[in-house]
Amino acid sequence: MDLAAAREEYSRGGLSEADLASDPVEMFERWYVEARDAGVREPNAMVVATTDPDGAPSARFVLLKGFDRSGFVFYTNQASRKGRALAAEPRIALLFPWHDLERQVRIEGVAQELSPAEVAAYFDVRPRGSQLGAWASHQSAPVAGREELEKAYAEAEQRFAGADVPVPEEWGGYRVVPEAVEFWQGRIGRMHDRLVYQRTGEGWAVTRLAP
Repeated sequence: MDLAAAREEYSRGGLSEADLASDPVEMFERWYVEARDAGVREPNAMVVATTDPDGAPSARFVLLKGFDRSGFVFYTNQASRKGRALAAEPRIALLFPWHDLERQVRIEGVAQELSPAEVAAYFDVRPRGSQLGAWASHQSAPVAGREELEKAYAEAEQRFAGADVPVPEEWGGYRVVPEAVEFWQGRIGRMHDRLVYQRTGEGWAVTRLAP
């Protein structure tokens, strides 16, 4: 397998300072809409990178469930590996890999726990199957086999038969308050465009980085 020869030339477009919106959230919304309209599969899928209490990094895909100028929102089991990591070290990095458009968005910031009211409002609109799954799965905990998970799910179905499914105690969400947001556009010859918004007090400064 010759991975040294596995490459593509990026030629869909470029990104100049004149293309940028006044703030990174407006710019993210613009690129997100373009990714969605271009048919990118799950454009809200993002890599979430955290650091464990012992300093070990870990990363996984999570779905973005909202964003505005206050931050980027996702939900998870807070007893999971990522939840335990964020309890010890709230600094976090997000990555949106929109390969079809030869684009990436990288976000670095601090994760803040959402209020119980915010968590309940989202949990209530989740599909019932996902609600039951949140009760059945103690995310990141070892299990003996698939049968154990299926049994736990069946028990949750029976427990809440004919009733609304409440929010599990260990389930919650986070708002990532951005400190830096990088917009990356692939270019020919690996001379990619990298423009980074960095928070400066109440505003943002833009820096171009070498590819």
